[in-house]
Amino acid sequence: MISQPTEQSPELSTGPVPELSTKQSTKLSTGPAPELSTKQSTQLNQGLRRGDTLAPVAPLAAQQLSGGYGDRPIVQAVNLDLVPGEWLTLVGANGSGKSTLLRLLSRILKPQEGRVFLLGRDIHTLSPTAMARRLALLPQQQSLPAGLTVQQLVSLGRSPHQPWWQWELDAAGRDQVERALTWTELLTYRDRPVTDLSGGERQRAVLALALAQDPQVLLLDEPTTFLDIHYQLQLLELLKRLNRDHGLTLVTVLHDINLAARYSDRLALMRQGHLWAIGPTPEVLTPHTLREVFEVEVTLMQTPVGLQICPLAASPSSAPSSSPMH
Repeated sequence: MISQPTEQSPELSTGPVPELSTKQSTKLSTGPAPELSTKQSTQLNQGLRRGDTLAPVAPLAAQQLSGGYGDRPIVQAVNLDLVPGEWLTLVGANGSGKSTLLRLLSRILKPQEGRVFLLGRDIHTLSPTAMARRLALLPQQQSLPAGLTVQQLVSLGRSPHQPWWQWELDAAGRDQVERALTWTELLTYRDRPVTDLSGGERQRAVLALALAQDPQVLLLDEPTTFLDIHYQLQLLELLKRLNRDHGLTLVTVLHDINLAARYSDRLALMRQGHLWAIGPTPEVLTPHTLREVFEVEVTLMQTPVGLQICPLAASPSSAPSSSPMH
């Protein structure tokens, strides 16, 4: 079930931010505010006044963010700024800190160092309700309440928008639930018990629950896990439509590099808790970078769906020739 982020133990992360290409026209650490595309312009009302100009605020940003579990650092010194309306995917080997970084960004874990900002506000100064109105998280493991229909499950997403004593949805809530069911193509399933859904249908129902929150930022931790290729593509195509047509800012963790390259605007490659490289696919998906991050030899291929990789062999483990970004 979609969790409203609460503070727990921390987790480490580090990483500086490189200049990006004109496709994203963003600098992660310093630099002027980027021009926004038509898709991103829906977020322009989220801004700060600087003199007579209106500078867009990053939907989600991290500054020198480090954290882990207990005293054990996992992610270290990550610097990150999202562009309004973009899709950023975190990729890396097992244990590289991808999911830990996502938990730090969603306030499930408390940082050991650094800060996270949601639409310009430090997330640790926001109430859980205020946080849930702006950001939704689909965790890797979801436990759904028993005995609910699809519509009842999705309606739970309206909880942050109404008083706890109000059981019936208001007009705005009903409209948002209807939109969430429509976007996820679940209108005909609305009265079906959640337990009767297939894996792909259940994942769409959980996504609809998150969309009912009407968030501006959606985080998804390995949303394609346990789905066959048909349902993986169906879910990612749905996310792409939401991203493109409604300006929803997405941060995903994906294991499949080719799916990440196909659907994302930018990739963030992580190695041993460090943000090793970040940028548009053609800039970071190189044989050299993949050798350092994944310890594999690859060849690159241009395909009908864009740049893809073909793994050739495991490369010998060795110290990388470059350093993480600072």
